[in-house]
Amino acid sequence: MTIRVLLADDQALIRAGFRVLIESAPDLEIVGEAGTGQEAIELARQNRADVILMDIRMPEMDGLEATRRITADEDLAGVRVLILTTFEIDENVVLALRAGASGFLNKGVDPGDLLEAIRVVARGDALLSPGATRSLIGRFLSQPAPEPLPAPSALDALTEREREVLTLVAAGLSNDEIAERLYVSPLTAKTHVNRAMTKLGARDRAQLVVIAYQTGLVRPGDPPAP
Repeated sequence: MTIRVLLADDQALIRAGFRVLIESAPDLEIVGEAGTGQEAIELARQNRADVILMDIRMPEMDGLEATRRITADEDLAGVRVLILTTFEIDENVVLALRAGASGFLNKGVDPGDLLEAIRVVARGDALLSPGATRSLIGRFLSQPAPEPLPAPSALDALTEREREVLTLVAAGLSNDEIAERLYVSPLTAKTHVNRAMTKLGARDRAQLVVIAYQTGLVRPGDPPAP
C-alpha cells in the first residue's frame, strides 16, 4: 500500500529536497505541499494524506496550531503528523505532542531514517527515541497544562501486563523489543499496546508515553528500562 505524504514547510527549497527523496521510495508518494499551517489543514482534507511532515515555524498559522486542529478533526481521523524541528530538544516539540503529533524529526535526519520514520508513523507507532523521550517529557511536565491531567486512577482499567507494556512503551521500546523483553510474540505485544490505547483513550503511542508520565507510572528521573 502506498503511503500518501503531505509536506508542510514555508521554505520551498526544503520541500523540494524532501520531495525528491520521498518520491524515490516506491511505497511513498507526495500528495501536496503547503507553505503555511492553514494550507496544510486544507490540503489534508482535500488530498487525504496519511502522514504530514509538519514544520513548526510557519507564517499565518504555525505547525503547532495546525497539528492541534488536524488531530481534533474527526474527518481527519487516521492522519498522522510528524513534526520537523531544527533542534531535537525543543520546547515546541512537547507542545506538539500535547497537540496530538505522533513524533518528531530533526531536519538533519539521514535520508534513510526519514523514509523509515514516515513508515513508522503511518503504522500508528510513535517516533520517539528513549533518550529524547525522557528529556522531552521532563520539560513537558514542568509546563502548565492547558487541560486536566489524567489521574493515576486512569490506570486502574489496565491489567498488570498492560501496565508493564505501558512502562516499556514510555521507555521508547518498539513492539518487537517489548516482545523480546516479555518473551511473547510481536503480535501479542501489539495487542497489549492496542488494548492500553483503547482503555486510556490514547490516539497513538506518543499519547501513551505522555499518559504514562502524567499519571506517575513513569517519572523523568527513572532509569532506562533494563
